[in-house]
Amino acid sequence: MSRELWRWWRPLAGLVVLAVVLRFTGLRPVAAALTATGAGALGAGVALGLASTLACAWRWKVVAAGLGTEITLGRAFGAYYRSQFLNTTLPGGVLGDVHRGLDHGRRSGVPGRGLRGVLWERLAGQVVQLTVAAVVLLLLPSPVPRGLTVTAGMVLVLLGVSWLRPPLVAGSRLAHAMATARQEARRGVLGRHLGLDVAVASTIALAGHLATFLVAARAAGVSASVSRLLPLALLVLVTMGLPTNLAGWGPREGMAAWSFAAAGLGAGKGVTTAVVYGLMTLVASLPGAVVLLTTWWPAKRGSSQAGSSQAAACPEPLTTGGASRG
Repeated sequence: MSRELWRWWRPLAGLVVLAVVLRFTGLRPVAAALTATGAGALGAGVALGLASTLACAWRWKVVAAGLGTEITLGRAFGAYYRSQFLNTTLPGGVLGDVHRGLDHGRRSGVPGRGLRGVLWERLAGQVVQLTVAAVVLLLLPSPVPRGLTVTAGMVLVLLGVSWLRPPLVAGSRLAHAMATARQEARRGVLGRHLGLDVAVASTIALAGHLATFLVAARAAGVSASVSRLLPLALLVLVTMGLPTNLAGWGPREGMAAWSFAAAGLGAGKGVTTAVVYGLMTLVASLPGAVVLLTTWWPAKRGSSQAGSSQAAACPEPLTTGGASRG
């Protein structure tokens, strides 16, 4: 699959999933979500989003320092908010992270390492999320069979072990790339004292996302217990990690509809909860729009002033008879 086709296929897949879900549930769950999302839910989303974003920024700071591309917590906090806003409003759900990595790499003088630092930081968060999800799905009742959860966990462990082992063909480009990746993982994520910081920051961020989902479920009128909702929330959050969505929409609503229906809570309630969650996260990401404007406007103004100064320093040649002599 070509890069151009893949770029367009990802948001299209999310749109297809969303269309299929609404085909079966109708627009009533969406209308219910718009009615249910009040100031209280939005305010809780903003507060929880702030805590999660701060934890993610801390995780990024730790990983970046391990890779030798240091960033202050304040700059990481603002850049993370900006990337969340772009992820929430642009197709694909990852363009904000790409922009964050490229911008930090440019500032630190090593664009590739800056981008890979964001990749390692996000991957570490996904690993913690998958680990917590596996434990919760094994301990609490969920729509996913325990055998399937155990099998998926074993596959992930085997993939991790095979990645740590050196490739059979030594000296190849693949061997060099894997050796570089293992080295960066040890320095940025698994290094001494770093692994604990990354795990704690990822757990705090995940707790904020889970709390946001539970608030959304309560706003949607779901009265099930926390122990019953927690596995469903983790399934939805894991699905949201897939880069096949339309500005965050699509797979989230699809997994919520299926998991809520399988748990006996109704697909409609699942869609309503997912839409409320989407609205809460959208509002919670709005500080990123402020960061985007405050960084874009001075840059644009500085570029305009530089262009004016250059034009003043290099005036156009005088013309004779209305024609330039080139």
